Amino acid sequence: MRLRTVLATATAGLAAATCLTAAGPANAGENHACSPSVAIQGFSDALDKTTYQGTYVGNFSALAVDRNGDLAALSDRSSLFTLDRRTLQPKSVVQLADENGTALDSEGLVVERDGTRLISSETEPSVRRYSRDGKILDRLPVPASLQVAPAGRAVTNGTFEGLTMLPGGRTLLASMEYALSGDTAGIVRWQTWKRHHGTFGLGAQYAYRADTGLGVPEVTALPDGRFLVLERGFTSGVGNTVRLYLADPRRATDTGGIDTLTGQDGVRLVKKTLLADLVNCPTLGATAKQPQPNPLLDNIESMTITGWTKGRLKVLLASDDNQNATQTTRFYDLRVSTAPR
Repeated sequence: MRLRTVLATATAGLAAATCLTAAGPANAGENHACSPSVAIQGFSDALDKTTYQGTYVGNFSALAVDRNGDLAALSDRSSLFTLDRRTLQPKSVVQLADENGTALDSEGLVVERDGTRLISSETEPSVRRYSRDGKILDRLPVPASLQVAPAGRAVTNGTFEGLTMLPGGRTLLASMEYALSGDTAGIVRWQTWKRHHGTFGLGAQYAYRADTGLGVPEVTALPDGRFLVLERGFTSGVGNTVRLYLADPRRATDTGGIDTLTGQDGVRLVKKTLLADLVNCPTLGATAKQPQPNPLLDNIESMTITGWTKGRLKVLLASDDNQNATQTTRFYDLRVSTAPR
């Protein structure tokens, strides 16, 4: 969503991805901890307000690691970039559209083992499968209730934001950014699809409670079946709030058949544990173009895992600058520790 605000890739590709090379001016001995579980290694503004082959580089809504270790970076203005994993510099760009040739409000991205791109758009909302060159292969079914009103109960610019593939490549999950009309504010639905003989059919649905005033712009599956979840909000004159959570859906209720979620109806929500509020990260010398509680912060919307070892994750974040002069396209290199499952 424009606020003023992947694990299906091969293990070898993830291992090849590296941390940022254009980092902020931090000293090697400086404490980079944001919390006991999260540390920031560096940041890069190298792509801010740049173009590639006549296409604006920015508006990033999702990241994924491609089969060769390069980064796929999705713009919500229907551009899908390939970025060099070491320098972040663009290597190619593909334009995306729907079946009628209309640009998407593209928000979520999964790169499959065979190079197929799964892309969510929050306009309808929808999830489509694309070839590497941007041709539509098929479109996944979406429950009627998750469609934007009046077709369904979703609010405009509040639908599918996060998209991730669970380990094994058989279950896809999309996260709504905000609650459906009629559901209690802050309780967002997660929809899954199961793959059978190459075709995705609707699977279980879960409910997750975001913090007051925040939405869910991204969710990323971990190797053990848990998830990293980004929660984000914006307050004019104050700036962004960005929090990173660890979520466990193991005992959550399937809400697919439940019309209204009140939070008091016996539904077991996805359990979440705060890993870090990024306002507490060191600034690393970053500057902001608008008021921020920490100048390092911006409209962070994208997240992917670039490596893991026994509960220690390398995580890359990126902000959506909305092609706005007062915002920044910024990449963040994090190290995240998760407790054993």
